Parts: sequence; C-alpha cells; structure tokens
Amino acid sequence: MTRLGCAMQDAFAYCAEVVRATDRDRYLATLLAPARGREPLYALYAFNGEVARVRELARQALPGEVRLQWWSDVLRGERSGEAGANPVASALLLAMEQHRIAQDTLIDLIEARRFDLYDEPMATVADLETYARRTSSVLFALAAKILSGNEVQAVAEPAGIAYAIAGLLRALPLHAARRQLFVPTEILERQRVPAEDLFAGRSSEGLNAALADLRNLARNHLATAAKGIPDLPSAALPALLPAALVRPSLDRLERSDAFAPADITPWRRQWLIWRAARNPVRIAT
Repeated sequence: MTRLGCAMQDAFAYCAEVVRATDRDRYLATLLAPARGREPLYALYAFNGEVARVRELARQALPGEVRLQWWSDVLRGERSGEAGANPVASALLLAMEQHRIAQDTLIDLIEARRFDLYDEPMATVADLETYARRTSSVLFALAAKILSGNEVQAVAEPAGIAYAIAGLLRALPLHAARRQLFVPTEILERQRVPAEDLFAGRSSEGLNAALADLRNLARNHLATAAKGIPDLPSAALPALLPAALVRPSLDRLERSDAFAPADITPWRRQWLIWRAARNPVRIAT
C-alpha cells in the first residue's frame, strides 16, 4: 500500500473512532453496512459530529462561527493544505468525490448549524422542521446515497425530522440550562408556557402538553416514513437504521419528566438497531 493509501486508511480509522465516541447510534448502524460502505459513512458522520458539537467545543458564538466557516472553506476547496492535515476533512473530501456528494448539500448543513451558536428561539413548527431537514434528514439521505446510489427521500426526509425531534426532546435539560429554545415558541404560546419556565426547569401541565405536541409531530413524520419502507432499496437499509430508535425513545419520554428524560439503555439501543436490520418494517414502527 502506498504512503497516501496508508494515510487515508488511518484517516478513516480516526473517523470511525470519532463516530463511536460521539454518535453511537450511527456507529452501530454502520457496523451492519457492507465493509466497502463503512469508511465513507464514518467520514460523513464524523464531519457531522464536528459541526453538531460546535457549541460544546467552542463555547462562545464567535469561535463557533470560525469553526463552521473553516468547514465551509474546506468544502469549497479553499483550505487544501489544512484539510490534508485533518483526518476528518481529508476522509470527507475523498468520500464526497467517490460518491458524488455536492458540496452545497453539506454547506447547507453547516449553515443550519449556525442556529446552535446563539440563543434565538425556534419560532415555529415549520422552522423546526426545516432545521431538522437540513441537519438530520440530509444525513439519512446522503448515507443512503453512499450505500445504494439513491437518496430515498420519501423515507429519509420524514425519518430525519422524527429522529431530530426525539433527540432534541432528550436534550431539553441541557438546552434549557444554556437558555437555548428548540421547542417552538408558537407551541409554548398556544399552551401558555413562558420560556422562563423551561430555563428554570419548571414542569407544568402546559409544558407537558407542549412536549406532547412535539412527540405527536415526530410520530406523524415517522408514520410518513413508514409508508416508504416497502420501496426502500435493501442496500440503503443501514443508513436508515437509527430511525428504529425514535418510537421507543418517544414512548419513554412520554412516561418521564421533561427535565429528567428516560433514555433507552445502550444494550437495548443495539438490539433495536439489529432487529430493524433483520426486519426493515421496524425502522418506523
């Protein structure tokens, strides 16, 4: 193997470790993909981990903007020297070339993640759905394209929205502590819940109703995804497997306090993903 080949192998191995540490659901799902498809998936998911955690990594908006801009520049080919020294960037660029992933698609994901850096509230349900499409649905679609050549939008888009909403509900205590508001203000206003109640960690009937509205929204999108499962190419299946955790997650959240959300145990998460791999209907039911 050439020196370049060894370097790329190391870069993909690094990406796999990043995904294992930061996105366990997708790591487990990727283990069920064909060996030839795992490396580009790890590159895609490691990149997502870098931009999804930008607020935690940067802590303040300006350094976060710098990090996101760096990634945008890399995708535009403006930092080739720096990208070559970054294992996630170099692996991602190769995966994009091999699987014809348009740079604008990932730049749009980065732009959507700028919302994470600030404390502006999510205003409407439509805004939340758009955010979820740009940050979550796109990952399902691109992963499916890597594995099958087809983005399977009929499943990827609604599954991604449902997956994102479930994740945001689990992360509500963290976001509330940071005064981030992902629960749309139009839902809070309809249920007469002041945003300060969330930031103070105060549960109420109104807040429970607002979160129930979000869970129902996620379930509706999951039901839409289920309609496309019969037409899902078998090769694309591993890309969609994390969605198998949505309904069990929503069921547990429904039975727990908003500020102490119950989660699925690691061993059960692994079992649910494995079960969906054997029976694709389980992805969205």
